[in-house]
Amino acid sequence: MNTLNSNKPVNERCPGMSYQDIVKSDFKRAPDGSVPAVLRPVIDKTLPTTDIPFERYVSQAWFDLEMEQVWARTWQMACRLEHLQQLGDYFVYDVGYWSIVIVKTETGIRGYYNSCLHRGTKLKPSNSSGFTGNQIQCPYHAWTWSLTGELMNVPCAWEFEHLDYGANRLPEVRVDTWAGFVFINLNPDAMPLMAYLEVIPEHFSHWWPFDDWYVVSHVEKELSCNWKTAQEAFMEAYHTPFVHPELTKVVGDWNMQHDIYGPHTSRDLCAMAVTSPSRPHAISQEEMLENRLAGGPQTKAKGVIPPGQSARSVIAARMRKDTLRKYGKDLSYLSDAECIDSLKYNLFPNLFIYGGPGLPQLHRVRPVGNDPHHCIMEFIRLMPKPRGEPGPEPAPVIRLREDQSFATVEGVDAFSSRVLDQDTNNLRWQHEGMRTSRKKHESLSSYQESRIRHFHMTLERYMSADAGP
Repeated sequence: MNTLNSNKPVNERCPGMSYQDIVKSDFKRAPDGSVPAVLRPVIDKTLPTTDIPFERYVSQAWFDLEMEQVWARTWQMACRLEHLQQLGDYFVYDVGYWSIVIVKTETGIRGYYNSCLHRGTKLKPSNSSGFTGNQIQCPYHAWTWSLTGELMNVPCAWEFEHLDYGANRLPEVRVDTWAGFVFINLNPDAMPLMAYLEVIPEHFSHWWPFDDWYVVSHVEKELSCNWKTAQEAFMEAYHTPFVHPELTKVVGDWNMQHDIYGPHTSRDLCAMAVTSPSRPHAISQEEMLENRLAGGPQTKAKGVIPPGQSARSVIAARMRKDTLRKYGKDLSYLSDAECIDSLKYNLFPNLFIYGGPGLPQLHRVRPVGNDPHHCIMEFIRLMPKPRGEPGPEPAPVIRLREDQSFATVEGVDAFSSRVLDQDTNNLRWQHEGMRTSRKKHESLSSYQESRIRHFHMTLERYMSADAGP
């Protein structure tokens, strides 16, 4: 076990061009010719280098404590506002054994524990959404509440003369919204959502607000691993040359920029349309453009690179043109990097949200039931609302078993499905390896896996007796 705790700044980097070097060389940068302020790096933070115990991933006792100390005390994205468009619309958010019914009421959006106050039956089925009318009724004995939580009717009321109706309001959770997303928090004393989001609202204000977007695709996949195992696969690109070798032609990986902010937020900035530093030779700009315009290195498409420009600038220019034509949105104020790069923000405990219009998507991981060895990984893709039209209904959730490929999902291209399958196929073996490990700990790199370490530092705070950060 590695027990060294270095006090020196984390300066180790992949040799060659950094993310900042790439953006500085782009054709279109900030108006003053510099790197856009929102993409400039934060000062490196000194993090411990001690190993992290596998107990956190495989222990039932640790999982049970997480359910009370983490999942019952953090802000979590539950759904989108378009899931709750009219009075009486509802959405069920499940995380572990917690289940919350979110309802649009006369007084705004409310969230209730999904449990009847008679004998505990779930008021709405897990994984459900829809229209509940002007009441919430238990499917077992028909106890009925108003949308605002008042107990309205109890069948055979003469047998419940002892019942205090006023004391049997549906218990509520905290609900708030940002950028069209609905968040919940089971802790009545939690900090406000906007404070919890830290830098995210300010950073995302530089880009196309997600209020104007809707869910066009939502895929869930069952995984035989702990929720943290699944999440951490998307917090580093150290694995990319070995798991996704085809990506190394067109995606930076080992030279990604990792930024750590407050206890709840971090990000990685990954350059697209560049060659990975893990490859001995870069591909030409012309080949890069052909690969990217076609959606991946498995197919080809022709493009022309003007003198003094690069594949990155041509791809960004095409995106601005297409966005203006399709949606009437002028993105001329955005740099090339903001248009096409992966700008991935992590919000503790379980949300990835991508900034900029180039990759409008989210990832979310949730534990299942009372089981530390299974989770749900979700991939949600957004699209701008059509001009002059009401927003379409959000896409239904497509649920995949562990043995099903993303290639079976309509609308997921062959290249993307292959990469997602590569990522998720590894996770069972990693989790099972943790359980059989003699070492009982993992040793993380100082920089490329620094966001995983930062995540565990926040996790430790919440798992303590205190109320978290």
